[in-house]
Amino acid sequence: MRIAISADGRDLEARVGDKFGLSQYLVIVDLETMAFEAVPNPGASGQRGTGIQAVVLAISKNVNAVLTGYMSQTAKRHLSANGIEVLTGICGTVAEVLEKYKKGDLQKHMGVVSKPESRGAKIDKVALVHALRNSANQFANLLPILVGVVLLIGIFNAFVSKELISSIFSGNTALDSLWGACLGSILAGNPINSYIIGGELLEYGVSLFAVTALIIAWVTVGLVQLPAEIAALGRRFALTRNAISFILSIAIAIITVVVLNLIKG
Repeated sequence: MRIAISADGRDLEARVGDKFGLSQYLVIVDLETMAFEAVPNPGASGQRGTGIQAVVLAISKNVNAVLTGYMSQTAKRHLSANGIEVLTGICGTVAEVLEKYKKGDLQKHMGVVSKPESRGAKIDKVALVHALRNSANQFANLLPILVGVVLLIGIFNAFVSKELISSIFSGNTALDSLWGACLGSILAGNPINSYIIGGELLEYGVSLFAVTALIIAWVTVGLVQLPAEIAALGRRFALTRNAISFILSIAIAIITVVVLNLIKG
């Protein structure tokens, strides 16, 4: 029987790695002969897809079980689908873990803590830290967007007057939709910004036709990115796609608002 253990070193005295996908090595051990080899983990660099790389490595080594500190559910599913037993929450040295596994202590321990809805179950500290770290990263990625939204509202209120808006959007359904689509095609940035501008326009009395066309065009038409799109996909395709998207943004906006009004009525 062959066991793969994520480890921070190349021998049996190395500590078991906290994360399967990021551990420096996978120590592959034959339980019958106790012969082992330390294989460098291709996912140790921390780039995307680290867990899957480690999964592929374990499968290619024909192991029967994988022991580690923490492993994502996706990696577990792939290993289990290939008939490989997975035990997580493991700590200690590779030698200690192997001895416990041979005695069956690890399997019994995992059986106790993995019972569903067990009030006395212990919290997996590695999984908790991993979850908290992911939450912190998501918040850090979202923070610039939130700051941008606040600044955008301030800039819009400071530099765009109600008189200017009234001179552009007259209340005519077709013209308002056209101007909304034009505005959405020119402006660029995160799609969330279109909701902020759309909300401010509604506060100024602009019709829902114009706001809906603006949001649709903002997402589907990109005149600012047009040169890059032409370079990547070709002039004919880029111009045709943007033209069709512009026309559809007006049509979809009118249809959407009409249907919404019918539902309300």
